[in-house]
Amino acid sequence: MKHPSFCVVGHPNKGKSSIVASLALDDTVAISNIPGTTHYKRSYPLQVDGKVVYELFDTPGFQRARRVLAWLEQHEVSADKKHEVVRAFVDEHRDDPKFHDEIELLEPILDGAGIIYVVDASKPYSSEYEAEMEILRWCNQPSMALINHIENDDYSDEWKRALGYYFKLIRTYNPMQSSFKEQLHILESMAHLNEEWTESVKESIVLFKQYHEQMIQKSALLISELIQESVTHIEKTTLHKEDVTEADKSALEQKYKQRLRDMETASYKKIEAVWNYQHLQKESFLLPFEEIDLFSEEAASIFGLTKKELLFSATTSGAITGAGVDMIFAGHTAFLGALIGGVVGATGAYFGFDELSEVKILGQKLGQRYLQMGPMKNRNFPYILLSRALLYTTKLMQRSHAKRDILSLHDGALKEQLLDEKLKKSLEKYHKKFRKAEKLSYDEQKEYQRLLEESLKRGCYGYSSIDSL
Repeated sequence: MKHPSFCVVGHPNKGKSSIVASLALDDTVAISNIPGTTHYKRSYPLQVDGKVVYELFDTPGFQRARRVLAWLEQHEVSADKKHEVVRAFVDEHRDDPKFHDEIELLEPILDGAGIIYVVDASKPYSSEYEAEMEILRWCNQPSMALINHIENDDYSDEWKRALGYYFKLIRTYNPMQSSFKEQLHILESMAHLNEEWTESVKESIVLFKQYHEQMIQKSALLISELIQESVTHIEKTTLHKEDVTEADKSALEQKYKQRLRDMETASYKKIEAVWNYQHLQKESFLLPFEEIDLFSEEAASIFGLTKKELLFSATTSGAITGAGVDMIFAGHTAFLGALIGGVVGATGAYFGFDELSEVKILGQKLGQRYLQMGPMKNRNFPYILLSRALLYTTKLMQRSHAKRDILSLHDGALKEQLLDEKLKKSLEKYHKKFRKAEKLSYDEQKEYQRLLEESLKRGCYGYSSIDSL
């Protein structure tokens, strides 16, 4: 085979599909507590830039292992011929429904896949598993055993003693709590199963690291685009009447807010795709204008800049312009109404939690005039949005693809780690440009993205480099 391939086998309901989902980074793998959910073998290749890093086969569990072994043992052959007997069994019983599950799990092995035998060490060892392990030994393929813990009891010691008789390598692996580092260790173990595979598996490890690096880079790019597009966004509504009411301005504000919600939702969908999540269940994580108003002091205390940081930001970058209503006529501006909350300098920053943007009436005559809102003037907004995006992405990075529960997004400690005071200060010069609807240069864009990449790596790995693992 041109790439490493492994068949995940074992007794029914021992976590085989969970291990496949975890190592293949694929949440489409069917997982259930009901034994016998997997009826047919299925291949799950992990690809990077069109190249398969490795391939995993999810298979049904053994159903009639003792009867299969009894058939095999009727044939007295030397050790180097035993795999031929296994193939003869598959050929003879291919259409026999009694041995459907055994045929399905043996075929990929006979085609050259390595063996990953899965056991549940939260249950006591029993000799009933020995028939399964002996059949796998007859296949004469490189093999390793993975010890899973589905429940809390631990019978690992007795399992290790028994497994050591049949398998060259034994590793403990919990697919529900697996990290990128643990996945790498399993890959490294595979490299030791067969010296003929060593180079190809080592190449796969390099590709796997590159794959994670690429996903982090893509995520940071999507987050940086979300922040810039949201802060610089301008919402417009055409006016078809002469008078502008508070209801008109309120409607524009609601449209403006909804557009920001839609931007965030679309960005999260793209980030989910980057990390191979197609069926993710999660807590509601939209911009919380209602329950916790995004622009409220409460939201600021949870996600954004502190009042002290806002004061510092305002005194170093100038005044906040209050929300006003302007009309522009051929190059000059006439103020048609009183300013709405016009405040300046540090005082404006301190009390400006609820400030969105200026509301303007633009145009010269009826039918060509329009209300406009944006770009975002609230200094706290990009930090609130950024903190949420970093937290969401890191939660995806840390999550095993084997999990089927609802993704929890409440983690204040992680939020503080991802967006600390040093990072906020580094980002402020870019956010200042966003508030003025100014575009970043190419170098500025790359630096902004790099800062976000480092934050994501620290959140997921504890280091700023994958090679530190």
